Amino acid sequence: MAEGLYIQLFSVHGLIRGNSPELGRDADTGGQVKYVLELARALAARDDVGRVDLVTRLIKDRNFSSDYAEPVEELSDKARIIRIQCGGRKYMRKELLWPHLDEFVDKTLKFIKQQGRIPDVFHGHYADAGYVARELATIFGVPFIFTGHSMGRHKLEKLMAEGMSREEIDRRYHIERRIEVEERVIRDADAIITSTTHEIERQYGLYDNFSAGSFHVIPPGIDTDTFYPYYNAQLDHDAEDESIRQARVLLLRELSRFWVAPEKPFILALCRPDQRKNISGLIRAYGESPELKAIANLAIFAGIRKDISSMEDNERQVLTEMLLLMDRYDLYGRMAIPKKHDFSTEVPELYRLCADKRGVFVNPALVEPFGLTIIEASSCGLPIVATKEGGPVDIVNNCDNGILVDPTSDAEIADACRRILVDQELWERYSHNGINGVRAHYSWSAHCNRTMEVIRKVLEEPSSRVDRDGDETLPVGRRLTGVDRLMITDVDNTLVGDEPSLARLLEILEAGRARLAWGVATGRNLNRTLGVLAEHGVPLPDFIIAAVGTEIYYGPDLIPDRGWQRHLERHWKEDVVREVLSGLDFLYPQHDEDQSRYKISYLMEDDPELIARVHQALQERKLRYNLVFSNGQFLDILPFRASKGKAVRYLSYKWEIPLPRIMVCGDSGNDAEMLRGDTCGLVVGNYSHELDGLRGLRRLRFSRGKYAAGIIDGLEFYRFVE
Repeated sequence: MAEGLYIQLFSVHGLIRGNSPELGRDADTGGQVKYVLELARALAARDDVGRVDLVTRLIKDRNFSSDYAEPVEELSDKARIIRIQCGGRKYMRKELLWPHLDEFVDKTLKFIKQQGRIPDVFHGHYADAGYVARELATIFGVPFIFTGHSMGRHKLEKLMAEGMSREEIDRRYHIERRIEVEERVIRDADAIITSTTHEIERQYGLYDNFSAGSFHVIPPGIDTDTFYPYYNAQLDHDAEDESIRQARVLLLRELSRFWVAPEKPFILALCRPDQRKNISGLIRAYGESPELKAIANLAIFAGIRKDISSMEDNERQVLTEMLLLMDRYDLYGRMAIPKKHDFSTEVPELYRLCADKRGVFVNPALVEPFGLTIIEASSCGLPIVATKEGGPVDIVNNCDNGILVDPTSDAEIADACRRILVDQELWERYSHNGINGVRAHYSWSAHCNRTMEVIRKVLEEPSSRVDRDGDETLPVGRRLTGVDRLMITDVDNTLVGDEPSLARLLEILEAGRARLAWGVATGRNLNRTLGVLAEHGVPLPDFIIAAVGTEIYYGPDLIPDRGWQRHLERHWKEDVVREVLSGLDFLYPQHDEDQSRYKISYLMEDDPELIARVHQALQERKLRYNLVFSNGQFLDILPFRASKGKAVRYLSYKWEIPLPRIMVCGDSGNDAEMLRGDTCGLVVGNYSHELDGLRGLRRLRFSRGKYAAGIIDGLEFYRFVE
């Protein structure tokens, strides 16, 4: 604590950079990006915080700035953006990231080990980052905080109400996967931070695990030094930055291209081109009101665009509808739809320009989880008209800075805009209240004060991690990032078989645990492995490689390694393999409990010709697989990426422990692939003849000691223990 807390924030999707973020470039690069950037800087400015890392995805794509390919970007002296590659380097929308999040977890874990310090808290933003943060928090045994920003069940409800089928929604948005993750996140998060009470009731309230959630309403803040009142610039032009003056000139020039009478007040909307933002409702409200068209212009900044035809379906549809409505209501000369804007300088100045002209800001979204643009506009002194669905209700209740409307009523939107534009006393009241209200309720310092209270509270919660003997244990992440050697052994006829030697081995492993972690690699499934370990009085190891290398579990909680599972999926066609092999009458399926998604197991005679027929049948269908035959009767067909040896190499990669610092021990044919390579190999004295062909290999010792005595011999020979 003396060095300050280390906080990792996760925001996986979209485009995130500290300098001139491209907010509005696409549907994934919006208010959340601005939120996490400002949160990272504000937290890092505190004396009780030592480091804040904002972790996102690395993107190296010729269609995007090279900024997003930089692994590390400094935001301040204590805040950084950390970019982790997953799913290749090309940019992809958030719905396509789900299959790659386990890779993101593994590579973040490697980054943490390289840093030499484990974060004190993981904070995930949105469902995808919630998944990542939850996995890492489980691995390292530290608190997990979640901020949803928007939730899948609420989105599903809205889209179905608009007429989309559940099947189409899932195809386009992978909504079922998202909701499944959100259910687990709500259940497991130590704290859930929301912006409004409406968000808790109307979004989180839709989930089965709602009652398990620990909710804290902490509205986000804004940088009031950037979003200062419009009259400050009027009073002191000399103090204004040259870039701000230039921004105003550019904005006036751009808007004047569209308007016949640029001196009029204007109605301003600023949002992503998304159907839920209800831009069409605002255009209809303006287009159908002769009074509004007479007294004010309309300006809609709907993201950044180059060519509408090349954009995503949702964005293209919204922008096309904007143009069609502009034409239907003949709004040429009255409606401005600029193609781009710079959020760092132009947007604050846009709010002030609108306030200068006694205009109004409108957020007509069908539902708005919070409404960051509303408090930005209000901070600059601009009155607002906003949807009554969502966060704006809390904002207007706190600030009394505008009028709430039914977003489905074009007439209500038009009437609210008209009232503010024609009643100067009302305009002044909303403007003044907005400036003062934002400073009282929506500063980043206030947000961070309350966030740190939540963090301190969850850090004080006692740990309850115990093994099956009731002893407190170290979380697997802390354990495996704190050692520099691994010992991995087969179970049957290697670890067990000589009880006195096994007892001595366990004493040696316990004495050396500061530097040495250990695990088992077996053909047995997890339940059978646990059974045989319990039968011989063996405490749970640090990890278990089960089912011939197709499953990996960690620690007393038996946490599954989902990254390994995801790794095995590539080119694996379980159903086709089963279909092909069902036609071979010399194969006898093993019990159902010996089968799994990544392990198809049979009994057969020890006959090379029969094994050749298995290969032939699979290769004729051009299947990719790994065949393991052991003990003269057991045949296992696995994904081509799976085996005990490949699982060992994966552990080496994931936990950054070099292969020469890993000792592997075995006795039979299904250990052969694990014993080859650059590890320190050990064959026990009671080995099967199937391993004779390995004699003479470099870094492979055939011990005279049998069972656990052979393992002890190997530990001493390779100097893994004193």
